[in-house]
Amino acid sequence: MRLDTLIKGRGGAFLRRVSVVSGMTLVSRATGFLRDIVIANLLGAGALADAFFIALRLPNHFRAIFAEGAFNAAFVPTYAGTLARDGLEAAQAAAGRIVSALMLVQIVLLLVAEIWTRGLLEWVTPEFGKGELADLTVALTRVTFPYLAAVTLVTAIGAVLNAHQRFAAVAAAPVLFNLGIMAGLAVGAPFGSPAYGAAWGVAAAGLAEVVLVVFAARRAGILPAARRPTLDPAVRTFLVRLGPALIGSGAAQIAMFADTILAAALPAGAVSALYYADRLYQLPVGVIAVALGTVLLPELSERFARGDLAGAQSARRRALLASVVVTAPFVVAFSVYGDSLIRIVFAHGAFRPEAVDRAGDTLQAYGLGLMAVVMLRPVVAGFQARGDTRTPMLVGLGVLVVNVGLKIALTGMIDVQGLALATSAAAWSNLIILMALSRRIERRLMQEAALGEAGGRDGDRRPPDVTGS
Repeated sequence: MRLDTLIKGRGGAFLRRVSVVSGMTLVSRATGFLRDIVIANLLGAGALADAFFIALRLPNHFRAIFAEGAFNAAFVPTYAGTLARDGLEAAQAAAGRIVSALMLVQIVLLLVAEIWTRGLLEWVTPEFGKGELADLTVALTRVTFPYLAAVTLVTAIGAVLNAHQRFAAVAAAPVLFNLGIMAGLAVGAPFGSPAYGAAWGVAAAGLAEVVLVVFAARRAGILPAARRPTLDPAVRTFLVRLGPALIGSGAAQIAMFADTILAAALPAGAVSALYYADRLYQLPVGVIAVALGTVLLPELSERFARGDLAGAQSARRRALLASVVVTAPFVVAFSVYGDSLIRIVFAHGAFRPEAVDRAGDTLQAYGLGLMAVVMLRPVVAGFQARGDTRTPMLVGLGVLVVNVGLKIALTGMIDVQGLALATSAAAWSNLIILMALSRRIERRLMQEAALGEAGGRDGDRRPPDVTGS
């Protein structure tokens, strides 16, 4: 596909939707950088900052498993298919039952985490579960963990909004998260408790995000009402897809857990170096990759539900081309100027000069795999939109083994940047394997479609199986 084709016709409409999400995400990333600058000034890059980041990372890990990743992969195609086949009322009823069941699970998880916080910390980060800052880390985690339940509800309602091509409110919600942390730091710092203030800011931000998306969905007339969970066909389809999606998201989070565990075992400041490098790395991931996936998944799901295989292929090719064109400058910047970027953004206040090299080397290692991470979003969305969450799961599990093995080997050789280098190698492996499988599945689907058309001329036409199973 040529570049001029990307910006015209349907490609132009796709890019406009992506630009809405990217624009709001860019605002959230900008406020996120401001938030991190404030954190770096008040908490620094030592043990105190490590304690807060671990308390923040735990609910974010579980959120990615139970909310954003797995939930969207299973819910959006199910909702879009029900909407195309049975209409809005049936889709809303299914959404209400699914969201109610999901929130019950989150409430149970929250209770378990609040009661057994110390044991959870000792499991995922042994060094901080038993170290001198153990009590602080436990206390901060108990404050931040309720954010998980709030953001899960935000994700569920946001998925309904996205399915109706309404992206702005969900993309804007993280701005409230950043503002909440900064407000908490501002309140806590004068009393000598900036870490506690930041933790309470996280909890308050979760509530504010819920209010935002509920208002947006209610105004659009698509807020799903709570319903008693029942196993109707749509819910069963969702659950069948959710299982592999949970495992697949869990595999990605296990790799991130491994980062936390291995970084915590390194000399003080490793967790913070990883965090600050990741914050810059997540700028193109959030602005480009997440925006592409957010817009593409509903479009592909709708096209597959209508049997428009050619249109789905064209949409995915547009997304891949856009990902390459927009990501290339970030790859060069991170890989070549990692130290300089860390110094400009974070080297202020309590952030010591020696921490710059550590975080900069980590950012350079992340940059080597950035292109693969961004391109993965459209590729994986193609599988998910067909209802195939199993293939990405299986590939992800295989790549996980390689990823964790590389992390263990490389941290002993090149410190914390070895974690980022292993992440980059795993991303390229994942992309290459999934693209090869996707091409094979697409060829089969097009052959089935051609046979169906031939059969239709003979009075025996049947639609192709787009599940890829």
